[in-house]
Amino acid sequence: MRILYNILLLIVAIPGLLYFLLKMLLTGKYRNSFLQKLGARQKHLLADIPAGKRIWIHAVSVGEVTAAAPIVAALKKHRPEIRIIFSTSTETGQGMANRLITGADAFIYFPLDIPFAVNKMMNLVQPDVFVLVETELWPNFLAACRKRGVSSLIVNGRISPRSFHKYRKTGFFWRRILENVAAAGMISDIDASRISIMGMDTGKLKVMGNAKYDALAAMASAALHDDIARRLNVRKDEKFLVAGSTHSGEEDAVIQVYRELLGRYPEFKLILVPRHIERTGEVMSLLRQADLNDTITVTEINNGRLRQDEKVIVVDVIGELFKIYSLATVVYCGGSLVPKGGQNILEAAAWGKVIFYGPSMEDFSQEAALLEEAGAGFRIHNAQDLSEGILHILADPQDLLARGENGQAVVRANMGAAERYAEMVVRYIG
Repeated sequence: MRILYNILLLIVAIPGLLYFLLKMLLTGKYRNSFLQKLGARQKHLLADIPAGKRIWIHAVSVGEVTAAAPIVAALKKHRPEIRIIFSTSTETGQGMANRLITGADAFIYFPLDIPFAVNKMMNLVQPDVFVLVETELWPNFLAACRKRGVSSLIVNGRISPRSFHKYRKTGFFWRRILENVAAAGMISDIDASRISIMGMDTGKLKVMGNAKYDALAAMASAALHDDIARRLNVRKDEKFLVAGSTHSGEEDAVIQVYRELLGRYPEFKLILVPRHIERTGEVMSLLRQADLNDTITVTEINNGRLRQDEKVIVVDVIGELFKIYSLATVVYCGGSLVPKGGQNILEAAAWGKVIFYGPSMEDFSQEAALLEEAGAGFRIHNAQDLSEGILHILADPQDLLARGENGQAVVRANMGAAERYAEMVVRYIG
């Protein structure tokens, strides 16, 4: 099976290389990471790490890095002498790792799953244990770990419905790959069931919870709120509708709702955070079409323009959304009115915010169920539902506050997974 996989890799290698080169030339994306993904330019990052047991922890991008942060902290608390090498696949993830992860001895890029790149990085890192955050399965890498006697572990494991649908079609292949995983700690019973159906030995599985609860509860601090409020020149009495991680097709609905909201609450402001910042021009055009010209971007603020009393702030930089949620009076979380599976509603819940989201929450169904039970999450189906829901909840400020606090309590009540995952890893390090 792996021979077939490598033949397919060779077939797609040339068009894949052209894709990377075009992206680098046209957008600058991958410019800082492509050679590192082939195993180059990383030796110096690993040269001065002191002797000791080594754990290689891999988190694909921003979301996985957030989950990994409290696990790394717990590992260092248990075994401070352990050396941690932390990798990401994306440049945004690398930036987030450098900000969030404390205690790592080196930050590197994960190699492309090509045998020569994998072997080069394995020789450089020389891990005793490999820890994969959530679930991204790379056949050549996992096989290389097993061949070298390196235990591969999954922590905070999750299998989204969309990923499960794809994995299930090729279960004959993944069963063999999963034999290379020594143990898997999964977020929920559903995730454990899905990876079991894919072929994971049930004796290697354990449900251990979601480490993101630990991360977000720890991150939601007054200092973080004060920092973003100062930078955006926010007054204490300002009220904001924050629309986070919006996709194409959602900004229209949010803008419509905001215009209706202004009819009842003319003092309200809107903060729009598109999921992909390259869509900023498109979002600005939609605002102009709606006669919402009183707008400022975070880039303009960062470049020295002082925010006055603009009605709309467009967040066109990466890594600010979690802080931005702290400013919200009420939140809409995107990727949910369009079929994208939803986005992380826990980030807003950690700040004690009431959150609205659409019907497409497949990737965060359990989180949505918990918040709905607490009265802090509301599922809507269109712009009219969103408008009516927001106006209804704003009519009773005390109820709004109480519901937000209940959602925040859900986040805090589910803490503790990071400690469990750290204990699992420590057992394999010896």
